[in-house]
Amino acid sequence: MLEVIALDPTDAEAAQAGGADRLELVSEMAAGGLTPSVEVTRAVLAATTLPVRVMLRDRDGYLPADLGALRKSAAELRAAGATEFVLGFLRQDGNIDLDACRDLLTELDGCRWTFHRALDNSADPLLSWAEVENLGADTVLASGSPSGVEQGMPVLRELALRQEPLRLLVGGGLKREHVAPLGAAGVRAFHVGSAVRPQGWAGAVDANSVREWAQLCHGEARTTV
Repeated sequence: MLEVIALDPTDAEAAQAGGADRLELVSEMAAGGLTPSVEVTRAVLAATTLPVRVMLRDRDGYLPADLGALRKSAAELRAAGATEFVLGFLRQDGNIDLDACRDLLTELDGCRWTFHRALDNSADPLLSWAEVENLGADTVLASGSPSGVEQGMPVLRELALRQEPLRLLVGGGLKREHVAPLGAAGVRAFHVGSAVRPQGWAGAVDANSVREWAQLCHGEARTTV
């Protein structure tokens, strides 16, 4: 499975044309990806038939700024047609903020959702995995380390062994040469952003770049089944 970060409808269309399987919709990548507007979300949902997971995050880092406002955004995004989401919070001590997650999840009953890279920045990623499973996520987006996939390989291999019912989605500094060893470890889902933007975040998603990644990821999945 290949998930591509989209910022707008143009990105969504290019990602679908290139063979992506799912989108993560965000805004403000300079802050690591924040909640998109209702207007952009509605436009992206109209532009693609792919599943779209919408970010719920209101500041750089993993401490929520205003949970009440995030709950309001979640309700508005659901009313606009969003059915899948991405979220995750940490406490000051580096542990998963279970209370904050549960508070926001009250607005997402019945929705599928991903716990994002807060896990990589937690005090104990392996313990955090179990806590996220109890929260009801179906996917964890992780690089295994705050520094990215290259440094996180040992943790990612361990997390791959713990899949079911949670699925590990690997992203954050993911490079093409990482796909084969991750596939051999049992990873079947991959997440890319800048890797499919030849002009960087100032440019749009490139369908040909997505196609190359899709062929790589889908081919790896077939050879490691």
